[in-house]
Amino acid sequence: MMFFLHRGYRVIAHDRRGHGRSSQTSMGHDMDTYADDVAQLATALDLRNAVHIGHSTGGGEVARYVARHGKGQVAKAVLISAVPPIMVKTDKNPGGLPIEVFDGFRAQVAANGRSSIGRSRSRSTATTGPARRPPKASSITGGARA
Repeated sequence: MMFFLHRGYRVIAHDRRGHGRSSQTSMGHDMDTYADDVAQLATALDLRNAVHIGHSTGGGEVARYVARHGKGQVAKAVLISAVPPIMVKTDKNPGGLPIEVFDGFRAQVAANGRSSIGRSRSRSTATTGPARRPPKASSITGGARA
């Protein structure tokens, strides 16, 4: 977080419900509720064009937030050593992607090298460098703190 702060980005970290300084609750410990909590925070702070970064469980939280609430709100999502929701289509997850999609990713990595995956052709001003004034884009980090 300090890396981005020192480069002029606005960085927002939250404590997931029941973690850190957040209230201890007896319910709502599921990805949908975590994503809804982030949505309330993003709305309260009027975040738009934000880069959401999640580590570990926070990566699953970011993935679920983007899927449920991110349309038109998220510039980019970064999942670091994440525990995302299951993405492969199975009998228990009929809405997932066929395994062939992931086979294609693996083939692309083998053919072109790892750096070609996820590379964007256009860059958002939110991620290209420090802002001279407070940026419109913000970062939210989720997950365990090291």
